[in-house]
Amino acid sequence: MVSLLHLSSMSNALVIIPTYNEIENISKMLDTVMNLNDHFDVLIVDDGSPDGTAEVVRDKMETFKGRIHLEERTGKLGLGTAYIHGFNWALERDYQYIFEMDCDFSHDPNDLGRLKKACEDGADLSIGSRYVKGVNVVNWPMSRVLLSYFASVYVRFITRMPIQDSTAGFKCYKRTTLERINLDKINFVGYAFQIEMKFKVWRHKMSIVEVPVIFTDRTEGQSKMSGGIIKEAIFGVIKLKLKSWFQKSH
Repeated sequence: MVSLLHLSSMSNALVIIPTYNEIENISKMLDTVMNLNDHFDVLIVDDGSPDGTAEVVRDKMETFKGRIHLEERTGKLGLGTAYIHGFNWALERDYQYIFEMDCDFSHDPNDLGRLKKACEDGADLSIGSRYVKGVNVVNWPMSRVLLSYFASVYVRFITRMPIQDSTAGFKCYKRTTLERINLDKINFVGYAFQIEMKFKVWRHKMSIVEVPVIFTDRTEGQSKMSGGIIKEAIFGVIKLKLKSWFQKSH
């Protein structure tokens, strides 16, 4: 029999956080999300972090029983596959709002409620957007600001998606949105994964809302950005557009 205490802790919203060597951030991140006024469960998808990230998560699972979950994978298998794993995990359960969020606090957990509200108000996908109202980033070197901003301009030009922050990775999906997308057909694993998911939603003519947020560069741990990820995004966008000319949306 399920206890009344456990029932009171159940949420209709799940935040998926991929991790690899996030020992400096994971404890603070989980405490922050667990103590928000809005009620969110968390799924950590850890790619075999050698620094003990998963052990910290297991400790927090004991503190916040039923609200924190852990899926462990062997080796670095990519951001996109981590989220796809998390999406499928969520869809096997009763979650109605499913989030993507980084562990490094570049995505502010306090904005989760605003993203959820946008979907409750009708959006099929809400995006925490750096560029919908000016350029809202903190502690980024100018080279990174320019790369990120013009990457979004490039994506808009190639795909014609009317989205200001097309590479953003802070998002909330309605359950029904993910159910309409064939997740087995998602091809990319890095930066291009974020673009591809938005492109699929847009091609299905579903509603996308950008919610203005401020992005702050990580202060703890190491960035996972690489040249290969950027290269995948540059050429992946062209591939996405070309395929869309010959295929129905999936």
